[in-house]
Amino acid sequence: MVNTLFIGICGAAALAMAVYYITRCRRLRSLLYGSVTGLAALIVLAHYGNRFGLFLPLNAFNLSGSAVLGVPFVICQVILKIL
Repeated sequence: MVNTLFIGICGAAALAMAVYYITRCRRLRSLLYGSVTGLAALIVLAHYGNRFGLFLPLNAFNLSGSAVLGVPFVICQVILKIL
């Protein structure tokens, strides 16, 4: 159940991010900004997350997901960690 929910949320987030990047005037800048903020959020949670019980490991799945989807991916990971 949780895996299906996670895949659905990630798919919806990927679609939303794709529409967002396509409609922007400066697509590359928007894509880079989204990737950098997503990776920064993941790295901050990986480094300081143990203090709050929200540790997210830096593995290939999390790194690629946060680079492609940005902060919404990291938020979905945190929500699933809480569930």
